[in-house]
Amino acid sequence: MGRKWNNIKDKKAAKDANTSRIYAKFGREIYVAARRGEPDPEANQGLKFVLERAKTYSVPRHIIDKAIDKAKGGSDESFDELRYEGFGPNGSMIIVDALTNNVNRTASEVRAAFGKNGGNMGVSGSVAYMFDATAVIGLEGKSEEDVLEILMEADVNVRDVVEEEDQVIVYAEPDQFHAMQEAFKNAGITEFTTAELTMLAQNEVELPEDAVAKFEKLIDTLEDLDDVQQVYHNVDLGE
Repeated sequence: MGRKWNNIKDKKAAKDANTSRIYAKFGREIYVAARRGEPDPEANQGLKFVLERAKTYSVPRHIIDKAIDKAKGGSDESFDELRYEGFGPNGSMIIVDALTNNVNRTASEVRAAFGKNGGNMGVSGSVAYMFDATAVIGLEGKSEEDVLEILMEADVNVRDVVEEEDQVIVYAEPDQFHAMQEAFKNAGITEFTTAELTMLAQNEVELPEDAVAKFEKLIDTLEDLDDVQQVYHNVDLGE
């Protein structure tokens, strides 16, 4: 698959280790998912998925309960899902997903982040065609052969299964996400190191050394925006 998933998540974890930023973002995402259906994950696949992701990021239970209780309480706060596409230094490609209760504010903040850090906003579709929506599940304690056998027996179609350090990472089409989870759970695997629906670049690019710092500052600025949930890009930043 090119980019190692462990490297991506390790960098996110390091950045978020000493802040509550990631918890706030998950709280918003859980609230939105709970409002869209039943506030019970067993009856709401969207909520169930978000909770699985939250688990892999060690989101505290009280954050999860607070968001679900807010949805149960009939809060009328609503959020729009937005996707922005743009270019960073040296033509690098970036996708920004946001949840917002103020579209104008979010658009302005994202545009400013690009503009002040050597990038520029693109039109819808200008970047996304170079990325593939992908389901990613990671687990420990099994070999690549074990995982392949579990998935084949459950008739789950995947793109790739690879060993990355001490984990096995499975890449598949998004519509196979729940089937993968069920296959693993039926095999007695209930803990995952990663459970994501993401956008993976079809081809990665390397930036010249003098552009890397500017690019990383742009990504950090975008990720620090309260309304931004996820940022995807096509730059190989190494390990």
